[in-house]
Amino acid sequence: MAVVEDVRALGSALERSYPVYVRGRLKFRVKQIVYVAFSLDEAEMGFAFPKEERAALVAGEPGKFRLPSESDMRFNWVHCDLAALDPAEARELVVDAWRMVVPQKVSRAYDLAHPDGPG
Repeated sequence: MAVVEDVRALGSALERSYPVYVRGRLKFRVKQIVYVAFSLDEAEMGFAFPKEERAALVAGEPGKFRLPSESDMRFNWVHCDLAALDPAEARELVVDAWRMVVPQKVSRAYDLAHPDGPG
């Protein structure tokens, strides 16, 4: 079972990433682009995810993942229940979301420094 503390340090440590609180909700940004956001109760996590792949993700594991609200379908975004994830899976989703908003050279440098992934 994953909790916010499993990814907080990682989100703060990723290059160009920083935490912000908006209306009491923790979010991680690169510049002004939010790539991970948590619900007020920190039970749900929204994260950047390719639009063309999200239907398959949700269909494959509907107990973990769900589509965003209708108004947010225009964004590259998916929601998940943190309790349904293990900590390593939550960290991997955060890193994958971060990769979507940073230049490829930054992402490649992370991969070289962390060949086994975020663990």
